[in-house]
Amino acid sequence: MIFVWILLGLVVILAVVGVVMYNGLIGLRNKVEEGWRQIDVELKRRHDLIPNLVETVKGYATHERGTLEEVIAARSAAMSGAPTPAAAAQAEGQLSQALGRLMAVAEAYPDLKANQNFAALQQELTSTEDRIASSRRYYNALVRELNTKVESVPSNIVANMAGVKRAEYFEAPATEAVVPNVSFGDNAVGGAAAPAVAPSTQPGAVGGPSTQPGGAPGALPQAQAPGAAQPDPTSDSTTGSANPGA
Repeated sequence: MIFVWILLGLVVILAVVGVVMYNGLIGLRNKVEEGWRQIDVELKRRHDLIPNLVETVKGYATHERGTLEEVIAARSAAMSGAPTPAAAAQAEGQLSQALGRLMAVAEAYPDLKANQNFAALQQELTSTEDRIASSRRYYNALVRELNTKVESVPSNIVANMAGVKRAEYFEAPATEAVVPNVSFGDNAVGGAAAPAVAPSTQPGAVGGPSTQPGGAPGALPQAQAPGAAQPDPTSDSTTGSANPGA
């Protein structure tokens, strides 16, 4: 009789532990999806800034049509959407490269650099890149926590039963261009300080009109096969490795 009660107690304990693990996994999965949506918002903001930036540059650098067209084409590709964060990161990396070339072109036009509208757009773009980087760190930290639970014993058993899969990191590729940071010095032109563009290692981002993985609400981005080499997901540095992603 005592053995029956002991056995019953063990079953109850296992059931409680299983429920707790299940709830924890579902909560983490929802947080990962929320983190991805935060990246998506910042990516949309980034994409919305680019047309005004291109039009401003066009007014001063009419001979740089090729560079301007590259930026527009890269923006269109990034906004087309991507099925996974990795694919979106790749597209956003191409956009970052195009923006880097555009900022290099702007250096050759002092009148453009002194334009207040151009300076404001640069500043807003830099601020957006910083928010994307912050969202990226938050998202990748959640992904790392979820993946650890999905791969660890005994939570992996509950994860398999609940259909919770590994999530995919939002990583910046090696080809990502340096994103410009805007600083305002003491040299004023027409009463306004001219922006000085300095390199930053903030990562680019990924996405389009909706970069929600899989294109369906609640869909969780799937990771690569276990065992694949992964860089430190919570670091902003890009070591030989923004579609992406904040």
